[in-house]
Amino acid sequence: MSETGFDVVEVLKRLPHRYPLLLVDRVAELVPDERIHAVKAVSFNEQFFQGHFPGAPIMPGVLQIEALAQAAGVLAVESLGLAGSGKLVYFMAIENAKFRSPVTPGVLLDLKVSFVQKRARVCKFAGEASVDGKVTCEVQFTAMIADAPE
Repeated sequence: MSETGFDVVEVLKRLPHRYPLLLVDRVAELVPDERIHAVKAVSFNEQFFQGHFPGAPIMPGVLQIEALAQAAGVLAVESLGLAGSGKLVYFMAIENAKFRSPVTPGVLLDLKVSFVQKRARVCKFAGEASVDGKVTCEVQFTAMIADAPE
């Protein structure tokens, strides 16, 4: 089963993140238990461009990984039936991160994430970010499903 066209309102129902740290603007495709294709519209108005780097704005690689992790969070919430449960998806490990090309303002950053392994509490993912089909970042990461802190 494939779902298409989550807008940001639907993303907000699945993630606890809010501006300025919400890095998923839309879900183009979601196949539960398999993969997600989400999109981040990279705008010059992003706060990080003020200091990274003035005169030569580049999206920090760590934020590309965070955007992929947020897309994975939406995938996990949908696949594990966690919507409305109050559970959060926390990073446990980031492995084999590679940055291939800079991300500049004015582009759509495609975020493609798939399950490598899925269990009730721990999931492994493979993610790839790209702009116009050109890979900007690749990473594998592990996340834990847990209760929100009190």
